[in-house]
Amino acid sequence: MAEMEALDRIVRRLESRLPLDEADKAAIHALPVHRRNMEPASYLVREGEAPESCAVLLSGFAYRHKVTTTGARQIIAVHMPGEFLDLQNSFLEVADHNVQALTRCDVVVIPVAALRKLAMDRPNVAHAMWVDTLIDSAIFREWIVNVGRRDSIARIAHLLCEFALRLRVAGLAEEYSYELPMTQEQIADAVGLTPVHVNRVLKELGRQGLISREKRAVEIVDWDRLRQIGDFSARYLHFERGGPTNLVSAH
Repeated sequence: MAEMEALDRIVRRLESRLPLDEADKAAIHALPVHRRNMEPASYLVREGEAPESCAVLLSGFAYRHKVTTTGARQIIAVHMPGEFLDLQNSFLEVADHNVQALTRCDVVVIPVAALRKLAMDRPNVAHAMWVDTLIDSAIFREWIVNVGRRDSIARIAHLLCEFALRLRVAGLAEEYSYELPMTQEQIADAVGLTPVHVNRVLKELGRQGLISREKRAVEIVDWDRLRQIGDFSARYLHFERGGPTNLVSAH
């Protein structure tokens, strides 16, 4: 993907949050960017460091996480192609969490100084960035509820439902079938369980006829029941701001 195509991706992302005029789009296309290939587990952001750049994910998956002083990891978000990876920290003086490549990734990197200037010069773009971070925050809130107030089966059912819709929006899933981008250990760190417990829950969901699995390939066989068990509503994903409208009305 050429740099111009990458900049077009950024325009589409922000325009899905708020309409932009031609001057806004031209200012985005004038950003100094470069592409970078990231191997799995590579850090894009390290907690405690001053942010120097912001990345947009072009392909692959990335995740945000925090690590306790005892070394326990909590995954707090998974990012998919087309999404900003560090828009929040770009406007802070120091990163308060980590962002790593979950798989092999292709990203476009924007210097923080250029991004801040763009936001100052183009109010509509700043508004679109703000909406994008607010939707990220809505997802963070839902993940907190998932870990804190749902049982183990509901936690994983909810995660599988969310991935089904977000991957469809990213063009990486057909109906309710997709390739799960996380290992069972990583799922465990996202839902606050052990990998053994995650394995048991996935088997139970299969036994109940809710999903079928072939290695990492997942098919949701009974969407309505899985959604009910997972206490899942797509409202927090705010698909009305750029996602397929059928996802909003149906879920």
